[in-house]
Amino acid sequence: MHVHVHCGHGEAKYWLEPEIDLARNYGLSDKDLSVVRRLIEEHQHEIRRVWQEHYGG
Repeated sequence: MHVHVHCGHGEAKYWLEPEIDLARNYGLSDKDLSVVRRLIEEHQHEIRRVWQEHYGG
């Protein structure tokens, strides 16, 4: 399970399992990545629920 993050100046992919971890980064600063990770951590239950509803399993 993973999530993609896109913004005007870059994008990133984070694995959600087995734990939240940066998979790839294309142009985001360390500060941006820190903010993204915090948001994923804060909303991980909702992200997982929606992912499972969309993709199943």
